[in-house]
Amino acid sequence: MSTRPASLLDQLKSWPLLLLPHQLLSRLVRSVTRWQVSGFKNSLIRLFVRHFKVNMDDAEAQQAEDYSDFNHFFTRALKTAARTFPADPRLIVSPVDGCVSQAGDISAGRLIQAKGRDYSLAALLGGDSGQEALFRNGKFATLYLSPRDYHRIHMPCPGTLLETTYIPGRLFSVAPHTTRAIPGLFARNERLVCLFETPAGPMALIMVGAIFVSCMETVWSGVVNPRMAMSAQNTVFNQSGTPTVVLRRGEEMGRFNMGSTVILLYGADMIEWVGDLHSGQPLLLGQIIAHPGILSK
Repeated sequence: MSTRPASLLDQLKSWPLLLLPHQLLSRLVRSVTRWQVSGFKNSLIRLFVRHFKVNMDDAEAQQAEDYSDFNHFFTRALKTAARTFPADPRLIVSPVDGCVSQAGDISAGRLIQAKGRDYSLAALLGGDSGQEALFRNGKFATLYLSPRDYHRIHMPCPGTLLETTYIPGRLFSVAPHTTRAIPGLFARNERLVCLFETPAGPMALIMVGAIFVSCMETVWSGVVNPRMAMSAQNTVFNQSGTPTVVLRRGEEMGRFNMGSTVILLYGADMIEWVGDLHSGQPLLLGQIIAHPGILSK
C-alpha cells in the first residue's frame, strides 16, 4: 500500500537491498524455516505470532506444537468456514488475505507501482508480446501480503490454466517502503505468471517473489523453482504430455513460503473494480473486488 511518494527514510531503508546477495540469503532462510527441532521452531513461531500480531483464531491448527516446522505454520490452513464467498458466481473475489497496494487501469502499457512510480506491462510479463496484447488497456490490481497474513492463494474466479512462465530475477522486499523507493520492482523480482481462460476472458495471476525464501508453489506442479534456476521457463498446458488444470472460484491455486505480492490482470472492458477498491484497503479472501465488465455481462 503506497499512497505517498518515497521519502528519504524509504530510500535509506531500501537501497542497501541492492547490495545484498538475495539468492544466498533466501536459501539460508529457507533451510532454517524447515528445521524441525521442536524447541527452536516452537519458540520461533510464538515470537513471530507476538511480533506481527498474527490472528490465529481462523487457523485450522492454533498451537505452535501443531506445526512440524516454521514453514508449515507460515503456510497454515484456515478453518473450513473461516472465509465466505458471494452467491453470484460472476463476481470476482480477492484471492488472498492482504491489502490493496494499487488498483486501476493499464494505461499506455504502464501499471502504477506507487505514487510517482510506474512500470511496464511488457517487462512484468517477461517481454511476451502475445500476453501483453491480451491485457493492453485492461485492469490491474496489486495485492500485498504482509508477514501476518494467510499465505495461500485462491482463484478469484473460475479458470482453466493455459500456460505458466517462470521469470527469474532479484528478490527485493515488497514492503510498502520498498515499492515506493525502488523503480520497476515488480518487473525486476522473480515471479511466476499464470495465464488462465476465465468467464471474464484472459486473466493473469502473477506471484511475485521477495527476499528471504522466495519459494512459490502451485497446486499443479508443487515448488516452482526448487533448483534456483536463473533462466525463464515456460509451460503450455492442455497439450499432449501436460495436465488439464481447471480450478473453481475460491479453490487454492498456490502458496508463498514466506510472503510477497499477487498481481491480477484482466483485459480491456472485461471487469470493473468495485468502486471502493483503493490503495491501503485491507482485504479478506472471498471479498468482492470486481464485477463483470461491458463485454462479460
